[in-house]
Amino acid sequence: MHRSDRGWIEVITGVMFSGKSEELMRRVRRSVIGRRSVQLFKSHMDSRYGGIEVVSSHDGQALKAVPVSSARQIAERMRSDTDVVAVDEVQFLDDEIVPVANALADRGIRVILAGTDTDFRGQPFGPIPVLMAVAEEVAKLHAVCVVCGEDATRNQRLLDGRPAPAESPTLMVGGEESYEARCRRCHEVPGVDRDQLILEMPDSI
Repeated sequence: MHRSDRGWIEVITGVMFSGKSEELMRRVRRSVIGRRSVQLFKSHMDSRYGGIEVVSSHDGQALKAVPVSSARQIAERMRSDTDVVAVDEVQFLDDEIVPVANALADRGIRVILAGTDTDFRGQPFGPIPVLMAVAEEVAKLHAVCVVCGEDATRNQRLLDGRPAPAESPTLMVGGEESYEARCRRCHEVPGVDRDQLILEMPDSI
């Protein structure tokens, strides 16, 4: 067994098309080369690019993974000899992923978590913000804004080719047909008045 007493949590986050899954797979492959025992999980909600039992990237890379619908399932399926646990699309999991990840790290396991940190409205998404706070390492990746070419930090959801309104459901799995990467300036959410939000901010900010 290779596990040390130094468990920790790594979060790989950012917008869609920024390379989160590629970076997760890169770290998993390096762990395998280093002869670590690795378990790779993913949210069962993501069946894009190869199916529900594969972690895939937009450029065609893929690794076999175990689909889970809850953080508890990760804990239940852990092997006793596992050194590294990696989870993709973690934003779709429940908030229990935070204590599960902490418990695994406390046991000396390296925990690698990847997922987008904001929803299509630009608001914090699922358990990712808390995971970023408790992690030892956070890598925030950027894509390229399809409108102006600057660094993209927002997920632009599209419905029939147009920006989705703010009242749309938060959860909607999709790829290039449903989402674009955009910068703050080019990101559009019909129904959200940014000027009004600024006016309502307290003076202390």
